[in-house]
Amino acid sequence: MGEKFYLTTAITYASRKPHIGNTYEIILTDAIARFKRMQGFDVHFCTGTDEHGQKVEDLAKNEALKPQQYVDRVSSEIKRIWDLMGSSYDTFIRTTDKYHVKTVQKIFNKLYNQGDIYKGKYKGWYCVPCESFWTDNQLVGGKCPECGREVKKTEEDAYFFRMSKYQDRLMEHIKNNCDFIVPKSRENEMINNFLKPGLQDLCVSRTSFKWGIPVDFDPKHVVYVWIDALANYITAIGYDPDNPSEEFKKLWPADLHVIGKDILRFHTIYWPIMLMALDLPLPKKIFGHPWLLSGESKMSKSVGNVIYADELSEMFSVDAVRFYLLSNMPYAQDGSITYENIIATWNSELANTLGNLVKRTGDMIYKYFDGVVPNPGIEQELDKNLKDFAMSAFEKYISLMDSFKTADAIDCIMSLARRCNKYIDETAPWVLIKDESKHEMLATVLYNLLEGIRFISVMLLPIMPTTADEILNQIGNPARTFESLKSFGSIKSGIKIKKPKVLFSRLDEEKKLKEIEDKISANNKKSTPENVITIDQFSNVELKVFEVISCEKIEKSKKLLKLQLDGGNEKRQVVSGISAWYEPEELVGKKVIVVSNLKPVKLCGELSQGMILSADISEDDVKVIFVDKSVPNGTKLR
Repeated sequence: MGEKFYLTTAITYASRKPHIGNTYEIILTDAIARFKRMQGFDVHFCTGTDEHGQKVEDLAKNEALKPQQYVDRVSSEIKRIWDLMGSSYDTFIRTTDKYHVKTVQKIFNKLYNQGDIYKGKYKGWYCVPCESFWTDNQLVGGKCPECGREVKKTEEDAYFFRMSKYQDRLMEHIKNNCDFIVPKSRENEMINNFLKPGLQDLCVSRTSFKWGIPVDFDPKHVVYVWIDALANYITAIGYDPDNPSEEFKKLWPADLHVIGKDILRFHTIYWPIMLMALDLPLPKKIFGHPWLLSGESKMSKSVGNVIYADELSEMFSVDAVRFYLLSNMPYAQDGSITYENIIATWNSELANTLGNLVKRTGDMIYKYFDGVVPNPGIEQELDKNLKDFAMSAFEKYISLMDSFKTADAIDCIMSLARRCNKYIDETAPWVLIKDESKHEMLATVLYNLLEGIRFISVMLLPIMPTTADEILNQIGNPARTFESLKSFGSIKSGIKIKKPKVLFSRLDEEKKLKEIEDKISANNKKSTPENVITIDQFSNVELKVFEVISCEKIEKSKKLLKLQLDGGNEKRQVVSGISAWYEPEELVGKKVIVVSNLKPVKLCGELSQGMILSADISEDDVKVIFVDKSVPNGTKLR
């Protein structure tokens, strides 16, 4: 085996199904892993799911599930999508895995025992979606500076990690290792925004929720997300503070962490400092990739612009989605995805350039040589130019892929495909066949085209593994290693190729967009309950706050109470079926929510001018929704 190469994605938070922006990272990392394997490296590719935290606990509660049941479902869905998209990971870790839980507790204990973790009290603001604490000065407009959502005031006992103790050492490491954080703009951001202003000690435990790894010597506390989640990179390969495995000794330090730019701070500051405290080497490189935007906006379920990888792959294909993402995401700036752009890429690059080249070449070999690879003869200047172009494209491709510039690397591949198509027009095989004296020249042209297609396909193997493999099988299953691309001419003459098939049929944009629109509409209908209402329908319901002035039982009924209500500028009577759960005197003075524009009705001969909102706890338990006394009578709710 060759030299080891250990690379990871950030583990995906098991809160909801990942959208295409989340999925980009696994596809990018998979392309790098496949590329490194083809270079001869002994690759270990790790990914997984981050499953603890308050957000998961809250989501599980909302669905009346235990947190473990909730994350089992979501983690399974994430793994299904990763597998669907062709990711060739070696380890899929879950932070609920028993070995991970045990090791995280050991790590916490070790840091506490050596004085790097201490107990204190946290006061500040907490953002549940980001799982981040903020001071007053860090808030932007009173909201989370990262996601813009509401934060809540928090005060609780907590354990803290002494970040400042290692700040100078980390600054020195970054200074001495210029490629530790890439792109360079990400490094500058971390230094200027976080390290130079000075690091605060990091809160590393919580007591306000229970769904986490318990601190075994203080079980009221659970280990907070950053030690729990970040430690996966070492626990997944057998780290143990007391007895690290042979695999860990072989694979660590990581050669590459691939992460989104939004979690750069945690991976380039918190994680390296944690490793320093554990006396472990730091990862060699951390690549903070940009975001994939939906059009011009960040994907958000609330905005309604979310695209999912499995649905997109069904509309196009897995390889087409991989190709689009890897060819349209810049190295440092955010990329964009729209259905129109996917169709345009499909037609221009996959159908017209790549698919057309493979089909034309195969058709001509069948038409002129009965499908048998011809023996190349005389080499002319055009032939030499094509060979030089192919060799140069491969060299550039290797350099760009080594720098994780996949879009530029793919452009090199497609430039070669375009050059091959131009070569067909320049040599005009349909003219050469008419002149017996030029048949040797024709044989050379078609041989060179097949070899050019081989170069293209081998370079595409990390990007579009299924399509590249199909093309190589179609042209006679020739050599498919990077080593074989160091010279032009590996295809054996005399072998028969398979009859060419259409790889990518050209799409009618208007027809395809209509098909996509219909599919999205059908999916929305499937996922939408029959009893949903529109915002306009909800706006027709008028909710107001009323105070109960008096209340009495209705003699003719065991269920009904008659309430006199004060709505500020109006008084009204409401009859409510809550006698089984409330005595009249319990309700007097309470403020309730009333559907105030409900058509009046008579119940047991008594006029009822509205309906009081209550919660059905169970068949045997109903609770009236009370309003804080500070809310004025007559206040409208919306």
